[in-house]
Amino acid sequence: MLFMFIRVKSTPNSPRKSVQIVHSQRVGSKVKQKIIKHVGVAVDDKELEELKSLAVSLKTELESKNQLPLYSPQEIEDMIQRTLEKKNNESVTKNDEVNRDDYAVNLLDLLEEDRVIKGIHEVYGKLYDEINFKSIIPNPNRHVATSKALKEIVLARVANPDSKSGSVDMLSSKFGVNLNLKTVYRMMDMIDDKQIKKLNKLVLTQTKSLLDDKIDVIYFDATTLYFESFTEDIDNPEDKDEAIRKNGYSKDGKFNQPQVVLALLVTKQGLPVGYKAFSGDTFDGHTIIPSLKEIESEFKVDKIVYVADAGMFNKSNLEEFDKNENMTYIVGAKIKTMSKVYKEQILKTDDFVELNDDTKVKTLDYNGKKLLVSYSKKRARKDKHDSEKAIIKLKKRLEASKSVKSQLSNNGYKKYLQLKSNDKNSSCDLSIVLNKDKILEDEAWDGLKGIVTNNTALSSEELIHQYSNLWQVEESFRITKHDLKIRPIYHWKPSRVKAHLAISFMAYALVRYLEYRVRLQYKKISPEKIRQILLCVQTSILYDTSTDKKFAMPSRVSDDAKKIYKIMEVPVVTKPSILK
Repeated sequence: MLFMFIRVKSTPNSPRKSVQIVHSQRVGSKVKQKIIKHVGVAVDDKELEELKSLAVSLKTELESKNQLPLYSPQEIEDMIQRTLEKKNNESVTKNDEVNRDDYAVNLLDLLEEDRVIKGIHEVYGKLYDEINFKSIIPNPNRHVATSKALKEIVLARVANPDSKSGSVDMLSSKFGVNLNLKTVYRMMDMIDDKQIKKLNKLVLTQTKSLLDDKIDVIYFDATTLYFESFTEDIDNPEDKDEAIRKNGYSKDGKFNQPQVVLALLVTKQGLPVGYKAFSGDTFDGHTIIPSLKEIESEFKVDKIVYVADAGMFNKSNLEEFDKNENMTYIVGAKIKTMSKVYKEQILKTDDFVELNDDTKVKTLDYNGKKLLVSYSKKRARKDKHDSEKAIIKLKKRLEASKSVKSQLSNNGYKKYLQLKSNDKNSSCDLSIVLNKDKILEDEAWDGLKGIVTNNTALSSEELIHQYSNLWQVEESFRITKHDLKIRPIYHWKPSRVKAHLAISFMAYALVRYLEYRVRLQYKKISPEKIRQILLCVQTSILYDTSTDKKFAMPSRVSDDAKKIYKIMEVPVVTKPSILK
């Protein structure tokens, strides 16, 4: 049994604290401590807790291997450097180790035959293996080709998202990986609902491991993903594949194209917890309860505060929440649509209490639950700015065209418009004008925000803090939509649509996990920046036309790339080699 422990070492006269994994060993009559792994440096209590949680995860991984490195990371690096220097010095006289004649070339005879990107596969590939994503394919050791196809397609989505056909071509041309498109589709057909549940469990396990099982808040949201198609699925009871491509309210404005609704759950650090797909005609508010029930029943997550925006605020959801006494929730409230009694209480300004220079709050009883109403000066300025922009656009439209039909088609701003009769004796002569009363009515709501919770013990500060972290799930959707280009979806079979979402979720998980570890152990770098850094780690394949020899020449590796490689414990190759 190996005995390791986590040590926090303070820096004199500095708030910086180093987190290390240390092993005690007896040397003669003394017990000495040896650093196994330097995890990172924290500058505040929050960073310290995160690093300690990560250290627990890394320590568990080392213990599961039941072995310790013979030398510390720094000792290993020094040994490698000394070995390289020794080889370089000795190769002058000892041709049996490195024959410099083999590397003697005339530059005029060299051609760059190919250039292969290595960074994505070496770093994200190791992370993929650590999470054991290959187990998504049933019996992966038997289905070697399809297992390889899954890994390559997931890494291709991280590197340069494209259609499956485009990914196969890109893997061949830029990564030196040959993949058969039919094998890719065969791999996708193996990812059924059972395997998707397994994927969610793998991801949740990895997230809990990184956070030392300290998941106390889960953020929820749903979005829509459109298809490169204009045909909906037809419901067929005899078809095992449940219809999923349906027209519905599109957040991308693609109302004439079928879509799928994707629900995503993440931690307050932005790490993935799970996902669930719904048919495109599913109302956003109807996605949260099935998703949370699956998380609770399948993945055994309890004692969690669930946070969701006002899109999930409706009577049926709150009733479902309240059925589970152990479920704590914080949900954005649609205060403008509440009953007249509540709206009058909300708009009263004399009972707000100042929280800080920007924010004041008040609480109301909402059917036995706590309704927190906050007023933010900063938010009020933004709301006012947005409405003024809308009014300016409306005025320009009214000046450009007096056509009633053309103005009524402007759905986004029509709440500020009203019909006006130009002839007292006729109801047919109408024009469109600004509704000044409606504008003034809306101004009263500038800066106001409502939050409902069933935990009346939560303070106003805690409620606002927890709810404000919803940006994590919003950023997650931005990553999936823009960085990983999860949409448009080109598949039409429901089973392959689900497989596509599973592949995209795996890519998203890899991106988030690496971003998290790099932030904790090095510095904050965006997923897109990390991608660009790793895409620049390349190897040129050089062909000597005079000798028919081929050489692998690694590219220069940036300091950021070296640090990322070190964090993931992947060796950096800097020396050229002869390809056999």
